[in-house]
Amino acid sequence: MTENNNRNINHFVENGFVVLKGLLNKDDLNPVIDEYTILLDQIVHKWFKEGKIKNLYANQSFEDRLISVSKEVGDDFYQPMDISLPPKSIFADTPMHCGQAIFNLLINPKLLAAVEMFIGSEIYSNPVQHVRLKVPEKNLDNFDLTSSKAGIQQTYWHQDQGVINKEADNSNILTVWIAMTESTPENGCLRVIPKSHKSGLTYHCFTKTNTGIPDNLLKEPLLLPMEPGDVLFLTKLTEHSSIPNKSDKIRWSFDLRYNPIGEPTGRDYFPGFVAKSSENPESELKDYKIWEESWKTARKKVAKAYASESKPKFHRWDPNDPVCA
Repeated sequence: MTENNNRNINHFVENGFVVLKGLLNKDDLNPVIDEYTILLDQIVHKWFKEGKIKNLYANQSFEDRLISVSKEVGDDFYQPMDISLPPKSIFADTPMHCGQAIFNLLINPKLLAAVEMFIGSEIYSNPVQHVRLKVPEKNLDNFDLTSSKAGIQQTYWHQDQGVINKEADNSNILTVWIAMTESTPENGCLRVIPKSHKSGLTYHCFTKTNTGIPDNLLKEPLLLPMEPGDVLFLTKLTEHSSIPNKSDKIRWSFDLRYNPIGEPTGRDYFPGFVAKSSENPESELKDYKIWEESWKTARKKVAKAYASESKPKFHRWDPNDPVCA
């Protein structure tokens, strides 16, 4: 192991996070950008045909076009672009995105080599994964900020262990946060509380007036500006959030998760897959179509459960606890 790797691991162990600058480059990110540009074009044409929007915004860049569309439809653009089903009501036609470029990002060799430093060589792609497309806050007048999709704007303080189910409490889940665009204090970069992972799981609130870790339980945060291709690694107990987007541009990122093969993911009703295995290389998933079909199968199963009132549980917390008052 190189001296640089040792330094990164030591920082991660001590502080609960580490940023690997420039881990990914344009060759890694551009296929994803191209895929999302096509996806947005398909969504825009569909909605224009249905009369949901009044303009195709055809001559705009991906980022400007997304902002323009969001002014008309609010946060409706988010779920068709997300790479997971939502932690709420799921129906047989709930949209999500399972493209070739996204799958290739999940199994990117440089990304998995970095993941291996922290959790070992038997790597499972955890299904708790999302795209984050934070549009300028000033454009959110027609957004439902009480909805779960409000995560496209400011993200509440939380630990990732606090938003999965208890069966994964002993799993070594690693969060991998990838900057697709510049992430700055102006456009809503992430912030962490260093060393917070050493204090165990903090109480989270999920009420109408209080979401995430209550402010009085937090310590001094550290802002983490990042450039496209920078990758942030977090432990499942590191307290983190993001700040509002006060700029005129979007802030685009992905947050992925990985854990050792065989350990619970915390969302057993969503599908993961073997991303890398030194012990059993033939078990690695290489075909994105199989990954896509696994999500379709899960959607059908969970939608049926919702229809029968057998709703999956997405968090562990009691909203009536006095700490959330």
